[in-house]
Amino acid sequence: MIVASDFAKCSLDEIKEALAGGTLTVYSVARPLSADAAVDRSGKLAAFTFGTPAFNTPSEDGSEVPNFVVAAVPAVDVGTPGFARACKADGTVVADFSAGPGDREIKFTEVSCSNGAPVKVASFKFNAEGGWPEREDYYDSHPRPGFELPKVR
Repeated sequence: MIVASDFAKCSLDEIKEALAGGTLTVYSVARPLSADAAVDRSGKLAAFTFGTPAFNTPSEDGSEVPNFVVAAVPAVDVGTPGFARACKADGTVVADFSAGPGDREIKFTEVSCSNGAPVKVASFKFNAEGGWPEREDYYDSHPRPGFELPKVR
C-alpha cells in the first residue's frame, strides 16, 4: 500500500474508516510512483464501491474482508489488473494497492478482465511497506526509464 500524503500519519484503522462509502478503482499496469500522482498511463478496468464500514472483521488467515456494495462488478475494459486506487466518498485519494494475479495486496478471482465480465476480489491484504510483494528487489530499487528513484521522506 502506498498511502497519499494526507493519510501518511494515519493508522491502518483510520485508513479503513476513511474508505467507508468510497471507491476502489482497478487499473491496468503502471502504478504511479505515489498515490498523490495522477493516473496517467493506465486504463480503468473496474470500480467497486465500499459499504459502511469499508471492511468487515479480518478472516482467520489474517486477510481483510472488504465490504463492497456489490461483490462482483462488470469490467469496463479489457486488460490485466496492475494496481487499484482507493478513494474516500468525496473522491480524495487515500492509497494505491498492488493488484492482480499472484502475491499481490488485492487478488482477483480471474487473471484478467474482459469488457462486461464480472470482476471479484478473491483476497485483500494490507502491505504497509508499499512494495510489490513478489519482486520488491526489482520494483523498489529500479527507477522507471527517465525518472529518478523516489526519495524516502
